[in-house]
Order: sequence, then structure tokens, then C-alpha cells
Amino acid sequence: MEGSSESGWERSDSSRGLNSSFLVRNSRILRTGAVRFSGDNSSHDSVRKGRPWAHVTSHGGLLAGSEGGPVACPVECNDVSLRKWLDNPDRTVDALECLHIFSQIVDVVNLAHSQGIVLHNVRPSCFVMSSYNRVSFIESASCSDSGSDSPEYGSNSQMAEFKGSPSVVPPESQHSRSQYARLARNPASQINSESSCLQSSSGQAVHASDGAANEQTAGDKRQSFPMKQILLLESNWYTTPEEVSGDPTLCASDIYQLGVLLFELFCTFDSLEEKSSTMASLRHRVLPPQLLLKWPKEASFCLWLLHPEPSSRPKMSELLQSEFLNEPRNEIEEREAAIDLREMIEEQELLLEFLLILQQMKQEAADNLNETITLISSDIDEVTKLHTSLRMKGGLSIDFGKSSGSGPSLMNNADDDDDSGSSGSRKRIRQGLDMSAPDEVEEHADMNQKSETHGSFLSKSSRLMKNFRKLESAYFLTRCRSVKTASRLLARHSQVSSDGRGGSNVATERSSISNPSSRDRNIEQKPNGWINTFLEGLCKYLSFSKLKVKADLKQGDLLNSSNLVCSLSFDRDGEFFASAGVNKKIKVFEYNSILNEDRDIHYPVVEMASRSKLSSICWNSYIKGQIASSNFEGVVQVWDVTRSQTFMEMREHERRVWSVDFSVADPTMLASGSDDGSVKLWNINQGVSVDTIKTKANVCCVQFPTDSGRTLAFGSADHKIYYYDLRTSKMPLCTLVGHKKTVSYVKFIDSTTLVSASTDNTLKLWDLSMCTSRVLDCPLQSFTGHLNVKNFVGLSVSDGYIATGSETNEVFVYHKALPMPALSFKFNSTDPLSGDEVDDTAQFISSVCWRGQSSTLVAANSMGNIKLLEMA
Repeated sequence: MEGSSESGWERSDSSRGLNSSFLVRNSRILRTGAVRFSGDNSSHDSVRKGRPWAHVTSHGGLLAGSEGGPVACPVECNDVSLRKWLDNPDRTVDALECLHIFSQIVDVVNLAHSQGIVLHNVRPSCFVMSSYNRVSFIESASCSDSGSDSPEYGSNSQMAEFKGSPSVVPPESQHSRSQYARLARNPASQINSESSCLQSSSGQAVHASDGAANEQTAGDKRQSFPMKQILLLESNWYTTPEEVSGDPTLCASDIYQLGVLLFELFCTFDSLEEKSSTMASLRHRVLPPQLLLKWPKEASFCLWLLHPEPSSRPKMSELLQSEFLNEPRNEIEEREAAIDLREMIEEQELLLEFLLILQQMKQEAADNLNETITLISSDIDEVTKLHTSLRMKGGLSIDFGKSSGSGPSLMNNADDDDDSGSSGSRKRIRQGLDMSAPDEVEEHADMNQKSETHGSFLSKSSRLMKNFRKLESAYFLTRCRSVKTASRLLARHSQVSSDGRGGSNVATERSSISNPSSRDRNIEQKPNGWINTFLEGLCKYLSFSKLKVKADLKQGDLLNSSNLVCSLSFDRDGEFFASAGVNKKIKVFEYNSILNEDRDIHYPVVEMASRSKLSSICWNSYIKGQIASSNFEGVVQVWDVTRSQTFMEMREHERRVWSVDFSVADPTMLASGSDDGSVKLWNINQGVSVDTIKTKANVCCVQFPTDSGRTLAFGSADHKIYYYDLRTSKMPLCTLVGHKKTVSYVKFIDSTTLVSASTDNTLKLWDLSMCTSRVLDCPLQSFTGHLNVKNFVGLSVSDGYIATGSETNEVFVYHKALPMPALSFKFNSTDPLSGDEVDDTAQFISSVCWRGQSSTLVAANSMGNIKLLEMA
């Protein structure tokens, strides 16, 4: 064949910029973040029957091949519109390549005609090409008169359905033939439409206005044709003579369009004007001289196909049997075989690259696992040394010869007498080993196997086994935190040493992590920091096995529908506690009398009435007989309990006040937070506010730290917690971000650690010392297990234990070191007629309060039931 080139297919591939790495082109494989293996879902291995180049598809649709076999050729990310390929200004005509493309399009038309379908749209914009010149037929919005402006390719793609082929196209494609007919009758509608689309290389439709390819790279001398204009003109170029005269379109119309497409394949143009002029002359069967001189056989074949009389055009059978298509068949088949080989090579490269990435990921996972095992082994050695030292200190000798693994099993000796400082905790652990906590049960079958050593307390504790994964997470979290602390201390030590203002005296308990010699010298004196932290949490988690009722407060107005208790508070000595709520009363009860006297009805020792529903109360930690309260009308009051009357009333808030809190360090300082978006600071000696902090959202809770009256934290309806230095109250010292809903409570555990509650079902633990940029978005711990989505359920802290209510009418107790509940207690309602306990799902815990730093707390629910509970 004249003008053919053996390297033509290589040039055409390179002209489209074929990338060698599929994974680079398709980052979806890497974006998944994990390797997942599905069932036997094979890739698009095409089973081609009949002609090896017969690929007829629409976005991966399966169509019958030339012999009825299924053919799959999905539109991939590097496919390009045939229109865009034809109008590439750098394209050179390779006869064999053009015939290869034309033959595939002929097969598409033949397949449609064999099933009685006239395509009507044998136009370049309705075909896409793969990087290996695989041609696929599509019909996007650019090929119809729908007029849609939607740029979504998938939602507008249509295709004529071939009989016997699985349907993978939208239902609207069933009307495609009627659309073809309308287009044929009114070709001008396509020209006037602004919704022409062009198939992009990413497999999505690109709006014609976005497809104006006037881009020019450095060094280019010719510009690409404006695609919008080309697409609008294409409809005219491919309009058949019978369509112009209004006659019905037949299969011969597709033959005419094949002639126009063949002409475009063998002609290149330098400008749009030249192309428009030449294509206009083509309608009159006037061919350019250069085509007649260089490609005489192709020009003659074009004229045959472009005959103005449909009956004079060749039939499809004649076209397939023509010498023009069959003479280069061997060369095309050789070319097809080479393309198949390249495709298989690329597929193998793809598989190889995938396996290499998988190997790298698994190797990284293995390295991380080895590091984890090394870390655990070092911790086992460290704890073993500490354990041995403590036992030898007590004059006991032990034999670890029977121990297995990298370190001795410390659990085998858990039942022995121990003179260590944690013996009290160990005794409480042994008392509660066989008790089951109502924690969430996590499936962990391998952890339920019986231990060969019957003395192991871990195997006896179902709570530990049920929550082993969470304990594991808590261990690594504690371990990681200690390493970060040690790193900060080392950095600070290096800075001090380099400045010459200090020697090697900068050392703390946790700094021994990276100083083995120091650690060995001090092992008998004090364990490592992470050991103390995690061991304290583990021991305290197992120290108590249940919450038991010490007393049930029975009040005379239980049948009153307005008994919701909003707040509970103990006085400074734990002798009295007060309750307040929507019944507009503050009731003060004596703790010991409730505890020791078995009465049908318990009466308060003091009862004070308010004019409005009460939302919060707080006992002054210094002045024993003084209680502050807030109500729904925005009034803050200070009460004198000894006289049962109001001591002070402050009316500066504009809306409901949710919370009040006395400062422990400065008992004359009182804070309140309101729905008006303000926090007010009061001095009870002055009776007016001394400062106001304005926020943009409702303030739901306020809290002073226990050791200072100069700082304050409050939670807000904007899901955030704000920590202020009251000496500079214009902006927060730190903003804590992490909750997803309203923050209902904040409580300080110590001077730098606070816990927050939210209606997002979580409690969060925060370390204020970690806030270095005024925003802290990494809580130390998130506690889950209770239910809280709409109500205020209470929050209280004592010696690391955190008590909160739940909308399941339960009290939950957490320890700050572990994310799961340690204990819980269910409030059951009592039927007033039968006296039997019933479960009312509408009730919820509304307030909780620890009795100082003891193991006793008082809790109340939405029905006004108050119980004194104790951890046991």
C-alpha cells in the first residue's frame, strides 16, 4: 500500500502521549488506602471472534461480535475522541493506520445493519479511540438533539441497542432511533445547539465551550482547531443528500457518512477555513488535487461511497468484499497482532507494578509489626526487672525458668502476697474477677481460649477479655504519649545545654525512656512513666466490679410530673448534698441521715423556692452554707442555706443561664454561662459582674480549674471548648476542637487536664499543656459506651474516675486511662401502684455528682429518682 509505514503505529501511539505506567494514569488503585481482594471478577479481557479488530461498545457495554461472541472494550482514561484525533494539527497520514481505523468503523456499521438498525451518526465525534487504535462507538449528548447542557458524560450517553446483546445503557437509549430520525429531518438543530460535547481522555464528556482547543505549547507553530466550531459544523458535513431533500434515511445514508469519514482520515488541513471550504466542496464530490495525486485509490473509493443517489452507493456486503478493504487485510492483521502483543505486555507490566506496590505495602506493615513486637518485648523486660526488684525487696525468691516468650509471665504470680504499694488495688482486683461489666462485647475468639496457667488473672477477668482490643489501643496510646514527652524533654535539655545555662540536671521520670543506664539505676526507686500511667488505669479499671445502691432517696412528690433534676452538688465536707430542677426548688439533704435511716419518705433539711425553673447549682467550696444557682429566666442567685433565703441576685444575662461554678481557689469568684452567648464573672462581695466574655454561640457549661481562679473553661453550642486566661479575656488561650455536637459539660480532672461531654455520644479527655498554637484538635482519649444525643445527662470527676449519665437511664463510670466504661448502673422505674420495677425507655439520667474524692456518688434521673451509689 502506497504511503504505508511500518512504524506508523508507533508514531501514532507516541503522538497521543501513551504513558507507560497504568498506575500513574489511574490513581484510584492507590487512593483506596488498602488492598482488597474480591471474588473472581476478571478484568476486560476481550474474547474477540471473527475479525480481530471488531470492537463495538459504549462505555464498557457488551455487544455481540461479528460471530455472536461478546466483546468488551470499556472506555479507559486514555481514550480520545476520533474527532479530536483527526483534527490534531500534528497528525500525519499513515495509510495502514487509517485503513485499520476505517475497517473497525465499517464493522460497527455492518453489525448494526445486520440487525436492521441504521446508525445515522457515523461521525468522528461518536467514536473514541484507545491508545492502541481500538475504536469504540458511543453516542453522547453531542450526537443527539436532546439539547441538554449537562456535562455529565455517563448520564447522557446513549447507544443503539443491538439484538442479542446485554443491555447496559440507560432506558432513554430505547428511543435512540426516533432521535436519529428527528435529527435527520432537522439537521440544523444540531448546528444551533450549544450542548455539543466531546469525549475527553478521562472518559467524561467535556462541554463544547470547554473544549475549545486553542491551547498552544512552547515551540508549536500551528494551533489546534476550535473544537466547538468543528462540532457544530460536523453535523452539516455528515448530512446526507436524502436528509437535505427530506427523504427517509436508509442504510445507504450510513454508507455516505462512511465516505465522508474516509475522506477526513486521508486529508489533513492547516486551518479551519481551509477545512470548511474543502468539506463544502466534498458535498459536490469535488476532491482536493493533493488527495487525487497522493491517494488515488482512496479518492476513487470515497467518490463511490459519496454518490448522491443512495441506490448507486455500494451495499454493505459489497463494501466488505471490496478489494480496497481486503487487499491490506494481511498487513492489518499483522498490525493487530503487534497491538495485541503490546497490550499483553502492558497488562503484565500493570500486574507486576501492582504486585510490587503490594509487596512494598506489606513490607512496611511487617516492619511496623516488628517494631511493635520489639517495643512490647522491651516493655516486658522492663516490667520484669521492676517486678523482680519489688519481689526481691520483700525477701522473696522467684524462679522464672518455666516462663516462655521473651519475658517471664508476671500474671502467674498475681495471687501471691505482694508488699508493693499497689497491693490494695490488687486485692480489690481479685474480689471482682468473676464479675461481668455491661461493656460492649467485642468478638475476639482467640482471646477466649483457656489459659494453661490457672493463676492468670487476665484469663479470669471477662471484662478484660471483652475489651482487650480497647486495652491494647490504650496501651499503645499511653506508650506513644510517653515517647513524645521524652522527646520534648530531650529537646528542651539539648536547648538548655547549648545555651550554656544548664548542665545535665534536666531529668524527669519519663526522660529515662531514652536513657537505659539511668533507667537501670533508678529501677528500684520508681518505674517508668508509661508504666505508672497504664498500670494505674488498669488497676483502677479492675478495682471495682459494680455500682451498688447505698440508699434510695424517697420523696413525697414523686407523682409530680415536673420532677426533672437538673443539677446535684455536695458541700465542701460531703455532709450535705443539694438538688435542683424544673420543680423550682433547691432541696438540701443530709447525707448520713439518708444513708442510715430507712424511711418511707426522706424530707430535706432545707428547702428553698425559686421563681423559675433551675438549671444548675454549685456549692461554695469555702463558705459552707452558700449555694449559687442559675435559672431559665437568666437570673444568677446566691443562697444562704443556713437562713433558707437569697443572699444575692444578679440579673445581667438576657436569656437562660445553663451553668454556674464557684472558683475553688478564689471562693468569692463565680462564673455563669448563658444562652445569650456570654460568660459573666461575678464577685459575690460586689454583687455585679466584673467581666464578660462574649461568644457567637450559646454557652452551655462553665468550669474553673481546682488550683486557679485566673483561668476558666466553657463549652459551647458551636461544638467547641474555650479556655481563657481571665487576665486577658479578649481571646481564648486555647480552643479545643473535636466534638461534633453541642458541648454540654466540662470538668477539670487536674490543673491541665479536663474532660468534656457532648451530645455526640462521647466524652473527650484533653491535655491543655499540649496546646501550642491556640487550637487543640487532638484529645488524649475519647470515651464511648453511653448514649447521649439530645439531653443534659450530667458529668462529674473524682480521682481519675468520670461519671456520666445516659439516655438509656443508666449511670456510666469511666476511668481516664481507658476508653470503655468500667462500671454502669441501670435506674429502673417503680410502678406507683404495684411497686414493681419497670423499664421506661423515655427516662434518662439527668445529673450525677461524686461525693468529694470518694467512691460514692449521687445520681438522679428525669423522673426525680435520686440514688446514692457506691463503687464496690
